Amino acid sequence: MSETQCTEQLELFEVGRQQVTMTFDGGQVVSDAGLLPIRELDLKLGILAEAARRMPDPRSEKSLTHSAEDILTQQVYQILAGYPDGNDAQLLRNDPLFKSIVGKDPRCEDEPLASGSTINRFLHAFTRREAEKPIEERDVIFEVRRNQIERINAMNDLLIDVFVRTRKKRPAHIIIDLDPTADPTHGKQQLTMFNGFYDQHQYLPMMLFEGETRMPLGAWLRHGTAHAGLGAVEMVRRIVERTRQHWPDITIFVRGDAGVASPEMYDFCEAEGLLYAFGYGTNEALKRRVSELELEENTKLFWWMNCCRPLQRFHVFEDYQAKSWPHARRIVTKVEITQLGSSNIRYVVTNMSGEPGGIYRGFYVQRGNVPERPIGELKNGLHMDRLSSHRFLANGHKLMTHVLAYLLYSLFREANAETPELNKMEVGTARVRLFKAGALVQSTHRRIWFKVASHWPGSKLLTQAVKAVKSYTHDLLELWRSQNLFAEPDVYDPRDRSHIVFAPTLLK
Repeated sequence: MSETQCTEQLELFEVGRQQVTMTFDGGQVVSDAGLLPIRELDLKLGILAEAARRMPDPRSEKSLTHSAEDILTQQVYQILAGYPDGNDAQLLRNDPLFKSIVGKDPRCEDEPLASGSTINRFLHAFTRREAEKPIEERDVIFEVRRNQIERINAMNDLLIDVFVRTRKKRPAHIIIDLDPTADPTHGKQQLTMFNGFYDQHQYLPMMLFEGETRMPLGAWLRHGTAHAGLGAVEMVRRIVERTRQHWPDITIFVRGDAGVASPEMYDFCEAEGLLYAFGYGTNEALKRRVSELELEENTKLFWWMNCCRPLQRFHVFEDYQAKSWPHARRIVTKVEITQLGSSNIRYVVTNMSGEPGGIYRGFYVQRGNVPERPIGELKNGLHMDRLSSHRFLANGHKLMTHVLAYLLYSLFREANAETPELNKMEVGTARVRLFKAGALVQSTHRRIWFKVASHWPGSKLLTQAVKAVKSYTHDLLELWRSQNLFAEPDVYDPRDRSHIVFAPTLLK
């Protein structure tokens, strides 16, 4: 019997003449059997196996009990199940479900999963060289830059590769949405800083997603007072270069708020032929131009004739040129007339042609769903804001673990495109309605049975999910075979961008 098991008999209420009694000796019963279809998808496509391969393990092989792939897999699926902390890992070391997911015999208690301390040492192993130095900001920043090339870049490359390889048809275009997000910190963590805008000690990671599929394309942990646009050009460049290796002539849009915009970003997009729309801050020159729109009598008259509803008017300034710009750029302006007068004036700098209202309402404001919605899922559903390690690099790798969990769920949701209920379900809802499936585990020589409760209300939905995943992965693997996408180099080099590599381990 596991040391975590409780043998106490708990007497509760009565049903008629029968006493309701609770014990904890029911055998191998699990509570998260609904995760199994996601593991099926993961194994077929080889995603976490590829992630582990791109993240060389610096630990000594002589004392290695749990491989990098095993620890990474354990972390990702426990995050999906709602167990993001090391303490959770300690309690789940002999859980039959997670042992089966990692590839261990659920019947053998002599081979437990990695403990919380083992996972912590695994994360800190990537910062071993950093630990040999005095913990000073300059030393840490230098170490971060060196390690990002080796490992963080590799993980971000994987996100791009998975997106490219899982498109069954070449898309007409892609949209790169980027947005920083505040990640509160607690205690003395490296590079945590007080940010006056958010009124808290924090990190400020940059998150990048594809605008129509909500698939993750990049995640970078940054210090707490980083400028919103720090590294934005480099991140977008990496996505563009790696995507165009597969789709050389694809149309690429870039979208973000004013914080991530800069003259360098505009110049880069224009040089690379990217279409962009970024928020732009106000200034006196723009205020003078907008005042002409605000004071028009026909605007006020139109507003009164529309039953006092807010009125939005759009205009384009084609010849606006800031002092830091080498040439004029297009500014789309929105002026909103309300009972309080003119308010909520917004500016968007863009190189897109077309009607200004369409650019603003049909494209720019759609970023309200991306990236804000995926970031909300990552924080509220997948606990991305639980970066509790002292070392910055360890937290950077932990961030990528949460993003990998979101990647798997995004693919699972995509696989269930024909089931609207699942396709639109956020991960927090899926955890309650699908993942939390109680099951009795029984093992034979040839099978591991997960016998889900007979009257569980999600049985129909789970059945549909399993069938959808099998169909989705079958179609993808057939496509990959036809395109000969299974070749891979002996050693992955994140600095080599001459090819895109993504090969499922099951088909080597």
